[in-house]
Amino acid sequence: MAELAVTTEGSGPPVVLVHGFTQTGRSWARVAAALAGEYTVICVDAPGHGGSSTIEADLDQAAALLGAAGGPATYIGYSMGARLALHLALARPDLVRALVLLGATGGIDDTQERRARRLSDEELARRIEREGVEPFLDFWLSQPLFAGLPDDPTDRAARRTNQPAGLASSLRLTGTGTQRPLWDDVGRLTMPVLVLAGARDEKFEALGRRLATCIGANATFDTIAGAGHASHLEAPELFVARVRSWLTAQAPIHSPNA
Repeated sequence: MAELAVTTEGSGPPVVLVHGFTQTGRSWARVAAALAGEYTVICVDAPGHGGSSTIEADLDQAAALLGAAGGPATYIGYSMGARLALHLALARPDLVRALVLLGATGGIDDTQERRARRLSDEELARRIEREGVEPFLDFWLSQPLFAGLPDDPTDRAARRTNQPAGLASSLRLTGTGTQRPLWDDVGRLTMPVLVLAGARDEKFEALGRRLATCIGANATFDTIAGAGHASHLEAPELFVARVRSWLTAQAPIHSPNA
């Protein structure tokens, strides 16, 4: 069985960080460093990315690989990583002690809209294969969704380590259009859940509020002030402060003896 590439730092209760599309585990560097004083921080390279670039997996398979890499832990996922973490929480709730979802959705409700998104992602996958990673990154990061991203050479360098075939596979197998609607399923989750969105990310703020409502009383929704979709990169200090305060409140959940 394939194994996802991971890096680990710090000590304490385990926290697994799961990145978004075109990123790698290195994209969490500032967040990981801030949490490593209190937690064992496990940064995963998702299928098709970084050290896991040759791994092809759909959402269910990727969730299984994620659980095998992280084990029993708190899982923090952003965008695509939130999809993986959410699927893992539903399939293996025994592994997910607590869940943090940033820029997350329960899926596209309408069948035709999901099909259109899959076709759109297929076009993007072909574009990556045709043009390569660097030109695609220029296009991808120029979208209004990422307007608030700082110009960070380290982040860009990490994204450049991805391979065209891996990113294309990720779009085809784990893109938003491949996610079955989970709105009616997430009410089964019983672990504590924190759903976050950037305060400037209107679309995902609405989706996040809906997701927290569908999960129920064990879910909390909050926004990261002044940030957009990639809040962990745009405002890492605010993101870490909000996550740390919530994790502290869940301290019994994180005990290795729990």
